[in-house]
Amino acid sequence: MTADDRTSSRNQRFTVLLPDLGGGGAERVALALLQGFVQRGHPVDLVLVNRRGVLLPLVPQGVHIVDLGAPKLRQAIRPLIRYFRQRRPSAVHAMMWPLPLLAIIARWLARVDMRIVGSEHTTLSTMPHGLRHAAVRAITRRAYLKADALVAVSAGVADDLAAFIEVPRQRITVIHNPLLLPKTLPSAGLAATRWPPGTKRILAVGALKSEKNYPLLLRAFALVRRRMAASLLILGDGPLRNVLERQVADEGLTDLVVFAGFETDPWPFYAAADLFVLSSDYEGFGNVLVEAMHAGLPVVSTDCPNGPREILKDGEFGTLISCGDENALAIAIERDLLEPPSWGIRTNGQPSYRAPNP
Repeated sequence: MTADDRTSSRNQRFTVLLPDLGGGGAERVALALLQGFVQRGHPVDLVLVNRRGVLLPLVPQGVHIVDLGAPKLRQAIRPLIRYFRQRRPSAVHAMMWPLPLLAIIARWLARVDMRIVGSEHTTLSTMPHGLRHAAVRAITRRAYLKADALVAVSAGVADDLAAFIEVPRQRITVIHNPLLLPKTLPSAGLAATRWPPGTKRILAVGALKSEKNYPLLLRAFALVRRRMAASLLILGDGPLRNVLERQVADEGLTDLVVFAGFETDPWPFYAAADLFVLSSDYEGFGNVLVEAMHAGLPVVSTDCPNGPREILKDGEFGTLISCGDENALAIAIERDLLEPPSWGIRTNGQPSYRAPNP
């Protein structure tokens, strides 16, 4: 490649397309991608169906944010056509259905030459949305076959996408999520004081929504609490907070379970915790598991589709338990709190062993 070729490549405009910049895992992946593109000298646009979300302050400097201002996702096609014609990006990364579908339709209507990469970050067959209708799946299949590339964040997500949408599995590339991980852990500082004193500190991170199955975790924690001094902090917010707080009160755990809300910087909490737990019914990948491993924490996770088994290497780097089994979850939590695995022990506040990035 000549110097002129390299300059031409750096001048290619890249676009990342998202619904908004809420606090989910896909949104954090987008931030990592944006930072990488900027560092490589590309002009970069972040196109949002609606310019909102708690992660907006973390958008890297130099990224141009475009607000399509569409009240609903399906109303994003017209402004997206205008954007394609005006900005003419070289490549678009459309993240999460239906945005890859909408991007492909908008490209066709705009008559603009560009590459479109569609990526899926969850198990589509489990989601309660329009894809449950055969006609919508058929339209999605035809569009996805016109994408320049299809990416899934785990092998399980890829298998599900191929079967559910009926696209050839060989058309889908598995690329595990890139994450921005600190080289060293910060001081636990005030984060440590959020747990009740004199207890083993259990941490869970994720939005308070149904697929995370926090009711299972709370039932398991109630069993753990009968046998040892432990407390649970949940980092995240969402529509089920009131329901979960009522469950905590009913279980008599109000003084032992902390709903800490959303934090743009979760790392002090990872630094302060003794154990990380994921209780989901399904995932796409499970960024929080990688973060917990990076922090040197023992990890207990449900063996849910899809992601945990891939990340934890079939249980080599963490404990996998069956979904929905509160007794097994409680037993695993107790065991790993009492006898942390060797890779989950810190030295001088830092991980003594850092499990490989999957």
